[in-house]
Amino acid sequence: MNGPGWREPTLATLTDRRFSDEDWIFERKLDGVRAICVRDSGTPTLYSRNHKVMDNAYPEIVEALAAQGGPRFVADGEIVAFDGDDTSFAALQPRIHVSDPDRARATGVRVYYYLFDLLYYDEHDTTALPLRQRKALLRDAFDFEDPLRLSAHRNAEGEKFYEEACRRGWEGVIAKRADAPYHHGRSPDWLKFKCAQGQELVIGGFTDPQGARHGFGALLLGYHEDGGLKYAGKVGTGFDEKLLASLHAQLRKRETRSSPFAGPVKERGAHWVRPELVAQIDFSEWTRDGRLRHPRFAGLREDKKAADVVRERA
Repeated sequence: MNGPGWREPTLATLTDRRFSDEDWIFERKLDGVRAICVRDSGTPTLYSRNHKVMDNAYPEIVEALAAQGGPRFVADGEIVAFDGDDTSFAALQPRIHVSDPDRARATGVRVYYYLFDLLYYDEHDTTALPLRQRKALLRDAFDFEDPLRLSAHRNAEGEKFYEEACRRGWEGVIAKRADAPYHHGRSPDWLKFKCAQGQELVIGGFTDPQGARHGFGALLLGYHEDGGLKYAGKVGTGFDEKLLASLHAQLRKRETRSSPFAGPVKERGAHWVRPELVAQIDFSEWTRDGRLRHPRFAGLREDKKAADVVRERA
């Protein structure tokens, strides 16, 4: 990195292994939107993990970053909203799709930016430094007054922290190798310990509404595997009337005659759409035949391309 600029963020790898290790640190897994902040002398810019500018959706965070951190830096973190004591992607939804700063503030949804890494600071690229050293620089670079917060971490005791996270109802824990440099893309040096299941899935269709329901009945979901879109099941919960109407309008614009799924999908009253929209889905587990059990819609994601959605496997 020659100077401040967007770079692909590190993505954690899912694992079913839980461990404690003095060479690793452990952070709370936040349920929000990943954000890379870049400042090169002027106003800071917030980028999503797929390089979309998000400044208008979170103007108070941009203002807070402009007031500190120095003239040139690149920081990595997560923008969140809270539902009670828990971070909630669903609670953040009213902000995600807003393109006007005044409308973003008018939603009444309070947002916070948890910073956990520093990629560039004070004319120096820091990505080659060990994580512990980058975190020490990060602590000194910002004052961390709301809406900016420092993402706290635990040393060594990963299993104990994971148990605490699940007891508190958190999404899970991220384990990070303490001496590792910053990698771009998926990395085994960052691992996800999940308390609950959940991931992004592609919307490939919808069903007709039943009874008094409007818009649609359920979304038909899939993920990419072996060169095609594999059917993962349907989700019909997690929607209110407003969301049913707005999402149905987006689906109607994408309707197509042919199914985007690789194999047969036998769902009554099915309508097919171009597989462009990505949904965040919470669920209890995968069945043996690769279907979702007890799925619930959490929101639309604009920070991941549909073509990149695959089934997460430990």
